Amino acid sequence: MSQLLDKAKNYVSEKVANMPKPEASVTDVDFQRVSRDSIQYLAKVAVANPYATPLPICEIKYSLKSAGREIASGLIPDPGSLKAKDTTMVDVPVKVPHTILLSLARDIGADWDIDYQLDIVLIIDLPVFGNFSIPLSQTGEIKLPTIRDMFA
Repeated sequence: MSQLLDKAKNYVSEKVANMPKPEASVTDVDFQRVSRDSIQYLAKVAVANPYATPLPICEIKYSLKSAGREIASGLIPDPGSLKAKDTTMVDVPVKVPHTILLSLARDIGADWDIDYQLDIVLIIDLPVFGNFSIPLSQTGEIKLPTIRDMFA
């Protein structure tokens, strides 16, 4: 009897391990707007849902780092759901306070951009299995807005 249970357990775990899972990638990080207290950037994340049913996104956690320190972080609760058997574009707004940009003056002064590392964790609710986390990380450069960008 125990051999039968072991075989059944192995069969189920193998099937679960080989199931398709949602996949995501950061497609773009761009300047969005300037406010009195911060500059807002927008990260666009493409999330592919292989299932025939929409999947709810529980939350999105993000962290933006530059020069080895965190300059922005946040949590977006309940940002929507993923379309069934399709790729959904999810927007992740990231606000960077002006005071932090001033402390990064050496990096900014050289080429008017910020070298960054953006870490995003999408937490998706998979039926039967529960919450499933998709960690993403991207590095690159974000251009700071010019005077023309602020008034365009």
